[in-house]
Amino acid sequence: MKLQRMNRRALTLGALAVSGALALTACGSDDTGTKNSGGGNSSSAAAGASDIKCDDAKGQLLADGSSAQKNAIDAWVKNFTQACNGVQVNYKGSGSGAGITAFTQGTVAFAGSDSALKPEEVTASKKVCTGGQGIDLPMVAGPIAVAYNLSGVENLVLDAPTLAKIFDGKIKNWNDAAIAKLNPGAKLPDLQIQPYHRSDESGTTDNFTKYLIAAAPNDWKYEGGKAWQAKGGQSASGSSGVAQGVKQTNGAIGYMELSYAKDGLGTVALNTGAAAPVKASSEGATKAVAAAKVVGTGNDLALKIDYTSKAEGAYPITLVTYEIVCDKGNKADTLPATKAFLRYLASEQGQGILSGIDYAPIPDSIITKVRTTVEGLS
Repeated sequence: MKLQRMNRRALTLGALAVSGALALTACGSDDTGTKNSGGGNSSSAAAGASDIKCDDAKGQLLADGSSAQKNAIDAWVKNFTQACNGVQVNYKGSGSGAGITAFTQGTVAFAGSDSALKPEEVTASKKVCTGGQGIDLPMVAGPIAVAYNLSGVENLVLDAPTLAKIFDGKIKNWNDAAIAKLNPGAKLPDLQIQPYHRSDESGTTDNFTKYLIAAAPNDWKYEGGKAWQAKGGQSASGSSGVAQGVKQTNGAIGYMELSYAKDGLGTVALNTGAAAPVKASSEGATKAVAAAKVVGTGNDLALKIDYTSKAEGAYPITLVTYEIVCDKGNKADTLPATKAFLRYLASEQGQGILSGIDYAPIPDSIITKVRTTVEGLS
């Protein structure tokens, strides 16, 4: 009997030990993957917990570019570096123009841009991509919200011609007849409009003005591009700067990615010609991108969006941010980390976090091509 009691006590202690070990294991992991307790990279994150495969990724990965995707990149970096503890990812988010310049000068492993590479930029990239060239990989989409700060007006509807006239200084007051016609019953104040635009070269500006050029050709006569061309208005650096300016100014309006249109800012519903005005949303952006055409050749996956779409629920002022990388000739010391990071961004898990942070995932028909291209980087 005494021996049986001792055996039962030993079994109980053993079960408690196993239970404690399992609890510690659970506390030490999360749904973004686990760090390798040995201090190096595991070949992949915890089974069933993550799409992140670290492989031989190590060292520091420098990147720069689009501020539009900065909030998405920050979320991706957090998850990736938790799983791959031998890698540091430093993404500056200085703007698309700065990112492409840094890439063609060879100072970053990849760049983010809200506009596809121009022919002269592809030519410049061949100097740093030995035997290859820079290519565009669509990785994240996002609606460009037209955000406003106007006391007493909670729901504002505008159309492309009216927006063009506002940002070109042709409509100067909030109680203008053109705005009133689109907003019957709204109490529009007799207040000067303060339009904000980007002071830095920006893919957000490029895409916003592409929309105005396409949807309001009679009212927006500028040729477009990353630099703002219209006269007047207020300027600020980065999407965060524009958002801050609009927040601080009653009567202000500006364009920015939806993830920046927070803290009391209203967002304009667009009269696109559809049955109902369309507000900026992740779902609306994905609908717009799903109708886009791939216009890049070879491994380049540059897209063309229909800014004049009248499809129900499609939000036409949508940008696609590309990760720009060498298809061949990547630096040997950064290639493993570059592939591992971009692989995660394009994965189901990487794309899956976007809607929750006011971005839009790339449709399956396109992102599957991105995944194939990432695997072929060399």
